[in-house]
Amino acid sequence: MLQAYKYRMYPSREQVTLLMKHIHACRFVYNHSLEQKIKAYEQDGQKLSCFDLNNRLPALKEEYPWLKEVNSQSLQSANKNLDNAFTRFFREKKEFPRFKSKKNPVRSFQVPQHYHVNFDQRTIKFPKIGEVKTVFHRIFTGKMKYATVSVTSTGKWFVSILVDDEEPEPKPVPFTSDTTVGIDVGLTDFATFSTGEKIENPRYLKTSLQRLKVLQRRVSRKKKGSKNQEKAIRKLARCHEKVANQRNDFLHKISFRVVSENQAIAVESLNVGGMMKNHCLAQGIGDVSWSTFFTMLDYKCRKYGKTLLKIGRFDPSSKICNNCGYLERDLALSEREWVCPVCDTHHDRDINAAINIKKFALQEQNLVGVSGAGRTVEPVDSLPVGRRMKQEATPERRVVVHLHPNGK
Repeated sequence: MLQAYKYRMYPSREQVTLLMKHIHACRFVYNHSLEQKIKAYEQDGQKLSCFDLNNRLPALKEEYPWLKEVNSQSLQSANKNLDNAFTRFFREKKEFPRFKSKKNPVRSFQVPQHYHVNFDQRTIKFPKIGEVKTVFHRIFTGKMKYATVSVTSTGKWFVSILVDDEEPEPKPVPFTSDTTVGIDVGLTDFATFSTGEKIENPRYLKTSLQRLKVLQRRVSRKKKGSKNQEKAIRKLARCHEKVANQRNDFLHKISFRVVSENQAIAVESLNVGGMMKNHCLAQGIGDVSWSTFFTMLDYKCRKYGKTLLKIGRFDPSSKICNNCGYLERDLALSEREWVCPVCDTHHDRDINAAINIKKFALQEQNLVGVSGAGRTVEPVDSLPVGRRMKQEATPERRVVVHLHPNGK
């Protein structure tokens, strides 16, 4: 099973210069190769592969001798990343690859092989860079794949090492309706569980917003390009980094707790990108980081042999009574509680949604008695379907199930 380990590095001044040279060179090769691919296709209709781009690197080094000071495999990795970007563009309908800017906060390069990790001396030796002091907070065993060296906007250096521990992925843990939890995410409460528990939204960005405004104002008032402006930018970056670290720490703790306490997790697939277009809610949605939370749930379910169930984004989970199935079409977003006119059940909007998400996930895919992949599911109380419920049973309402480990 593949797993990445990220460590903090403390390079010397000379090593920082060499590391930055690698980053600039990889960005230069990436942009140059992208330009060559575009020109070749526009002029001759030719499609340059990663192999063709790598064959042009020796001539490029003769034209730009400073590229010889950089690890050649890191430059080839830049072409490989460009080729992967085009593959995602054609197959997965992602955005067309764009040129990388010097001001891009994401600055990194890859070292595919020929690097050495020494846990005793706490160093990592890179080609053409040397031994870099590194803090190993945990030790890994297995076959090292490639290392990604990155630097943050605050000047902190990290290395992420992909390791194959040569162990099979854990088999899925059998789950029942009692060991499955439904989660409804929101802005007021970060997460509401089908058990009735609510986790408050910490709002890390909102609590630091006033400080960020002050620092941003100081940056704008400094002379452009001056040392004082660089210092102000660095302080602003540190504040943003603190907010991001607080948010990631919160998400990691919540996601680990959810995965460790349940055998299956049911969530709602949200169109976060479309919701971000609402300027009234964009800042709050960006701060709460639903997509990051779902990504953490996904890979942690894979790691620990759990199952992640996703229902369609158009399911009216908040408006359906989980007791009788009545659909309250006129329920406004501001109404946090409502009473079912059919069975007189009092509902908390979010708890009701979490219960329905769990029911939809287990019922729609008909997981009762499914064999294979080591999964067993006990019958779930069927959700009553009345005259109003039938109107909502459209083909779009399908459950997308991510099953561990093979998706079988």
